[in-house]
Amino acid sequence: MKRIIKEYKKEGYVQITTQDERFYVKPDKEGNNVFYPAVTWLCEYYPKGIAFYKWLANKGWDESESLKEAAGARGSKIHSAIVDLLDNKEVKIDSKYFNELTNQEEELTPEEYQAIMSFIKWWDTEKPELIAREFAVFNEERFYAGTVDLLCKIKGKLWLVDFKTGQSIWPSYELQLSAYRHALMIHKELNLAILQIGYFKNKNKYKFTEVQDKFHLFVASHEIWKNECGNISPKQIELPLSLRLEG
Repeated sequence: MKRIIKEYKKEGYVQITTQDERFYVKPDKEGNNVFYPAVTWLCEYYPKGIAFYKWLANKGWDESESLKEAAGARGSKIHSAIVDLLDNKEVKIDSKYFNELTNQEEELTPEEYQAIMSFIKWWDTEKPELIAREFAVFNEERFYAGTVDLLCKIKGKLWLVDFKTGQSIWPSYELQLSAYRHALMIHKELNLAILQIGYFKNKNKYKFTEVQDKFHLFVASHEIWKNECGNISPKQIELPLSLRLEG
């Protein structure tokens, strides 16, 4: 989903920054916008493993990209519904959420609704104590940012949980959580886990998997990104404040 940030007006022009999910923006002490690369983007530069590359070879590039985009849009709708649940809002079978592919709000599909039901089952079973949900974290020392899905306590232990709607856990997911962990000041006591919802390989329809901190691998991935993309920034254009025909 594309977002537009209007920077400032000067001499009859407005400067506009076109931003996508690859960057997070945060003002510095002088009030100037600083763009931080997204954790998920940085993690793309870590090898995904032989299973992924076999899947890619089997599907082909175009089909695999279409499948990933569709999965991303599906995951985004489910994430939005879970945020509503965590905010004590009701999610109905005909509730509508924004679809990034169609650029409009759509009702939840039966599969998406069932995935949300599996999240509720996990929540009711484990009874987590909610601390925070869907919040951005910035690591100014390492220069990256990302969005944490859930920070909670379960049976007295502090957990950083990332929601996934796929059936596999890729190595990049571990790096993603590790990056979030090191962006928080409480990382020494923080456990990491991936919660797969809409998971069809067991009767619970969810799977909670603890993962290890692999920040050193994230740092390596970040270094590769800097070598490949370190000079990339969001596109900025200047447009006049008004238009008219002469004469």
